[in-house]
Amino acid sequence: MQFHLNGFKPGNYQVPDAARKPYPDPPIVDLPSEVDVLVVGTGPAGLTMARQMSEFDDIKTCIVDMATGPLLFGRADGISCRTIEIMESFNSSEMVVKESYHLKQNTFWEPDAANPKNIKRTEKITDARAGLSEFTHGIVNQARLHELLIDGMANGISNLHPHYSRELIDMVIDDDIAQDLNAHPITATFKRRDEAGKEKIETIKAKFVVGSDGARSRVRKSLDISLQGDSANKAWGVMDILLNTDFPDIRVKSFIQSKYHGAVMTIPREGGYLCRFYVELDMIDKDKRASDLNLSEQDLIAQAQKIFHPYTLDVKEVPWWSIYSVGQRLADRFDNRPVDTSDDIIPRAFVAGDACHTHSPKGGWGLNTSLPDTFNLGWKMAAVLQGKSDPKLLSTYGTERRKVAQQLINADKELSKLVATRPTTDDHNNDAQVDTAKIEAFMKRQSGFVSGTSIEYFPSYICMGQENQHLATGYKIGQRFHSAQATRVADGMSQHLGHLVKADGRWRIFLFGGAQNPTEISSSAYQFVDFLANDASSPVLKYTPKGADLDSAIDTYAVFQQQGLSMHDLHDYIWPAKGKYGLRDYEKAFHAQIGNDLYDLRGINREDGCVVIVRPDQHIASILPVTAHEGVSSFFDSFMIEQE
Repeated sequence: MQFHLNGFKPGNYQVPDAARKPYPDPPIVDLPSEVDVLVVGTGPAGLTMARQMSEFDDIKTCIVDMATGPLLFGRADGISCRTIEIMESFNSSEMVVKESYHLKQNTFWEPDAANPKNIKRTEKITDARAGLSEFTHGIVNQARLHELLIDGMANGISNLHPHYSRELIDMVIDDDIAQDLNAHPITATFKRRDEAGKEKIETIKAKFVVGSDGARSRVRKSLDISLQGDSANKAWGVMDILLNTDFPDIRVKSFIQSKYHGAVMTIPREGGYLCRFYVELDMIDKDKRASDLNLSEQDLIAQAQKIFHPYTLDVKEVPWWSIYSVGQRLADRFDNRPVDTSDDIIPRAFVAGDACHTHSPKGGWGLNTSLPDTFNLGWKMAAVLQGKSDPKLLSTYGTERRKVAQQLINADKELSKLVATRPTTDDHNNDAQVDTAKIEAFMKRQSGFVSGTSIEYFPSYICMGQENQHLATGYKIGQRFHSAQATRVADGMSQHLGHLVKADGRWRIFLFGGAQNPTEISSSAYQFVDFLANDASSPVLKYTPKGADLDSAIDTYAVFQQQGLSMHDLHDYIWPAKGKYGLRDYEKAFHAQIGNDLYDLRGINREDGCVVIVRPDQHIASILPVTAHEGVSSFFDSFMIEQE
């Protein structure tokens, strides 16, 4: 798709440039007085949390922000493979893929040894993240990602819309009732910021609050959570531009190092014309902010033009620009409980995204770490509110996501130092130069982390069974369920298995059959399915609400090696009767594809097969032998609540 030819226009890219208009600020609606979940902030973390909550009609959610309306442009632009996988779980990946610039190559430019005033390309390589997912790293306006999440909220079962023009001025938690799940211990007070309601005070009572309100989070401050780490001492400028240039790699992600004027990183943007520049600037004092440099977009353009010599940059329009500083900080805890509190204490307030980890914006790491924060938290909160899981589940959010944030901080420190041609506070070499080979090696080494595909959670009661990892070496316990294609038995349709794991709060069990014919009653696959369907200890029977569809809590899929299977020869649990008419679901049984065999792709044991349990956030919770009926039961028994 191409757009922005005659100037940048925010909004829905499905509308032609000539007709596209910015969205008007939405009308102001009174805040509810009492909710289950209060989300403060409409960035990626906040909107993902609200989007997840919008799936449940029995959970009342409210999301608020100080802004007058949705984001229109600017901020992050990189959408990682893993983020697109998450958007697929919300049924929104197609639009992201369609509209994004797909990052396929990287180039590196250094001073020309023969003429140091000029730059010269040293290498052009395939992006290191290629092949880590069925999706490629994309570049698209963060506002467009927000729009897709907001549309999903509005079209969800709870018809959820953000409340804008609200400033959080006070928040308290009543500890005397905080351990009563039915209570609303949180009182949040907001001040209206719009002209019509200026200075009006509104109060909300909530069971839980999620602070996704940025680096200066008022939720975090009200919880007395401190940010620890290095203060900013290095400034960069960022700008989205429409330009004419004779630089040959303007439509390829490039890192350009000059001899005398610093460095620039360029990233092509969606639509074919727009491009983002990250321009290296000067050091800043520790008691100063990047904004104190008093630079304009013309200063950024002038600096970039010096770096690009002998190539020319004729900038026609700058839709957005900003100056930022590089500092890495991490919250000492991600919820309101003191550090090292027992998991038996129910947390009531959480921080996510920039509210608990700050770092440089290069590569879209902020967005691509913030969004998975609440993708991790959302299903857990829903399960507790719906009485499906023990409240101790909420404590795993901080344990799992703080580890990821710490990895991000470490990686950002390393990259920030690698790309800085001017000395940092701990580097007094005034002739510091970038070694692009080290940057390339860093990106290759960190490709799984940068893409989000190698994020791995610590072993716990919801990430266990490591002793069975050999049964499926390509499905790493704790990492996301790496999608692969299989063929539906019923109709021959090719299906990505990872796309079956939607953000609806359900657990998934994937049965990968062994060498035995699954239609034979004596086979381990048939016996496993019969256990799920009929045994009194089956987690499906114990944790599915009475009268609900059999897959409403735990959704089971089966994949077999054998070709030529017939649905009617398989156990009827694999093609269950559902809904008010008892219609059969024919989309749960698959066989491996010839020539694209997922048993080979994911290292699945062909003789014995295995069972892979996948969490609602798509991470692998456990791998078990097909014969481990008791093991499957005990896994779910450790945290789920039996339903009446």
